[in-house]
Amino acid sequence: MKRTRRKSQRGKEIFPEEIFIDSSNLPNFDQNQFEGRIEKPIPKASLIFLASIFLLLGVVYTARAWALQGEQGADFLAKSENNRLHHTTIFAERGAISDRNGQLLAWNVPNTESADFAERRYNPSAAFSHLVGYVKYPSKDSKGFYYTEDYEGKDGLEGFFNDSLSGSNGLKISETDALGKVQSENIITPPQPGTSLTLSIDADIQQKLYEVIQQIAIDANYQGGTAGLLDIKTGEVLAMASYPGYNPNILTDGRDTKTINTLFARNDTPFLDRFVNGLYTPGSTVKPFLALGVLDQKIIDPKKQIESTGSISLPNIFDSSVQTVFADWRANGWTDMERAIAVSSDVYFYEVIGGYKDQPGLGITNLEKYMRMFGFGDVLSAGYLSGKKGVIPNPDWKKENFEGEDWRIGDTYHTAIGQYGVQVTPIQMLSGIATIANEGTIPNLTILRDGNQGNNVFNKVPLPASYFKIVKSGMRKTVTEGTATSMSSTGLQIAGKTGSAGLGTVRK
Repeated sequence: MKRTRRKSQRGKEIFPEEIFIDSSNLPNFDQNQFEGRIEKPIPKASLIFLASIFLLLGVVYTARAWALQGEQGADFLAKSENNRLHHTTIFAERGAISDRNGQLLAWNVPNTESADFAERRYNPSAAFSHLVGYVKYPSKDSKGFYYTEDYEGKDGLEGFFNDSLSGSNGLKISETDALGKVQSENIITPPQPGTSLTLSIDADIQQKLYEVIQQIAIDANYQGGTAGLLDIKTGEVLAMASYPGYNPNILTDGRDTKTINTLFARNDTPFLDRFVNGLYTPGSTVKPFLALGVLDQKIIDPKKQIESTGSISLPNIFDSSVQTVFADWRANGWTDMERAIAVSSDVYFYEVIGGYKDQPGLGITNLEKYMRMFGFGDVLSAGYLSGKKGVIPNPDWKKENFEGEDWRIGDTYHTAIGQYGVQVTPIQMLSGIATIANEGTIPNLTILRDGNQGNNVFNKVPLPASYFKIVKSGMRKTVTEGTATSMSSTGLQIAGKTGSAGLGTVRK
């Protein structure tokens, strides 16, 4: 049979043996290598699709490269440099705090846990806790980066003088290689150490004063107490102890959470600086100041005597048949001004301040005027020693605090003996008594040694020296024959004024 050969449409002849191959006749074909299979050309559409993808990727990569190298090149260069150059804070040395004799109360020691900054150390005695305060250290995050780079002064002098004690931190730059090894270091900004403080405080006196207050409080079952000592000529505070206190090292270290939580939970307020910020009812300690007002207003001749039989009585304003009794602490007999101060006669001051029968009184308006002359009822202009404002009650104060009630004569009587709404700080009282001792010259209070050097401006209370001499004589008699005779055995020429108030808290 004759076979006819065909040609392809394109003229190429195709033979049957080129199309039909019996695979069984080709046992040596490796099918895993596609032997024995017919190859088919890739469609043109697939090639176009693949080329489009490569073109698109090229456009995207080109655009991204332009963005990285062109638009953001400078930013990434800076980041790259920062990865190579590390900036490190050099912590400034915090200023030390010492007493007037050079005894250290706060200082720095090397940190064995972190070489970055020094640890703060304090005299551990509670006698200095309120005065000095404590600090909070710079803080790191979990990655070791500082998110606060300064000591934070907390309370006391550490808080008030924080800026000057801190100084200024410096900055160091380190260059590292790809493995993180330091190649070179340079200080860009050197640290500036903080200013050290030399206090007017005598640490030995402060410690002894604290111990005395502590013992008195324990013996009398009181929750706390405070006292201060002032040089009335220089204005330097030599001691200012407040009991109870705490160990500042525990607060700064921060790790003994049990003790810290116990301190905060106590009801005797161990963190309160009673000397500067404690507000108290002063009782009869206000009488010398009011006596000066009485003299200035010529309410009574200082030699005139008023009899104290133990109380005075006034008709009750709601029922005239009932008498309201205002008691003295005892029957003091006939007293002139000096003796009234010495024995602390309440009746005398009821009458010369509030008035009684034919004896005129100073009145509440003038009472407030003369109290404010000595710094009561206002914040002292004394920097760290300024303290709280305090209260001198008056008719407006009563309306505001007692639902619009009117002022009555009995309110004046109670205010005249330093009770009712009167509140003062111990530092105010110390400043006021020093002003009396200076016969009207108000001391410039300072907690720093030589803090008033070059300051020759002293304010004066505008009262004659003769008035102060009368009051000072009465205060001297307080010690020699009055309510403070227990102080006469010291061998010192002491003058003073006692006071007690009908409220307070004892330790239970």
